[in-house]
Amino acid sequence: MSEKFRADFYQNFIEDDRWKYIVNGLGNTIKITLFAVLLGIALGFLVAIIRSTFEKTGKLKLLNLLCRVYLTVIRGTPVLIQLLLIYFVVFGSVRIDKSLVAILAFGINSGAYVAEIFRSGIMSIDNGQLEAGRSLGFNYSQTMIYIIMPQAFKNVLPALGNEFIVLLKETSVAGYIAIQDLTKGADIIRSRTYSAFMPLMAAAVIYLVMVMIFTYFVQRLERRLRSSDH
Repeated sequence: MSEKFRADFYQNFIEDDRWKYIVNGLGNTIKITLFAVLLGIALGFLVAIIRSTFEKTGKLKLLNLLCRVYLTVIRGTPVLIQLLLIYFVVFGSVRIDKSLVAILAFGINSGAYVAEIFRSGIMSIDNGQLEAGRSLGFNYSQTMIYIIMPQAFKNVLPALGNEFIVLLKETSVAGYIAIQDLTKGADIIRSRTYSAFMPLMAAAVIYLVMVMIFTYFVQRLERRLRSSDH
C-alpha cells in the first residue's frame, strides 16, 4: 500500500512539477476571494445603509427600490449563471482579465447577502439608540457611524464569517471561465494522470484547512469583542 501511495503521489504531484497546478490555483483562489470579499462588503454596506435608512426614515425611496431589485435578482439566480453572464455577455466583446471578471461576479453576488446581514444587524439595534444619538447632538449619519454600526457589527460578525466561508467555496466554479483556481488545478492534474482521488482530495483538504483557519480567527475576534463589552 505504501509503495502504491508513493507512486501515486509522485505521479500526481512530483512528476512534471504538477504540484504547481495546486499552488498556482490556490494563489488565484485566495486572490479572487480576498478582493471579492472587499467588494461584497463595500457593496453590501452601501445597500444596507440605503435600505435601513428607508425603513427608519422613509427617505431614499427610489434607491431602496433599486436595491430591492438588485437583491431579488442576485439572490434568486445561481452564482455560476451570474459569472457566465458577466464574462460572456457583459464583457463578451472586450478583452478583460478573467480574474477581474470573477472578482466582480463573486463580489456582486456576495454583496447581496452581506447587505441583508448588515441590514438585519442595523435593524436589531433598538430605536432608543438612535434617539439617544440625536439627543447628544449627532445627526443621522453620525449616529449611524458612532453608535449604531459598532453594535450592529458585533451582532453580525458570525454571519459575516460564514458568508466569507461560503464565498471561498463558491469560487470553485471559476474554472467555468477557464480560470485556474484550486479546484481547476486539481482537475487539470486528474486529466493528466487519470487519477482522481489524490488531486481532488488534496484540493478538499486545502479548502478545509483554510476554512478552519479563518473560523479560528473569527472566533478569536468574537471573543475579543465580547470581552470589550465588560
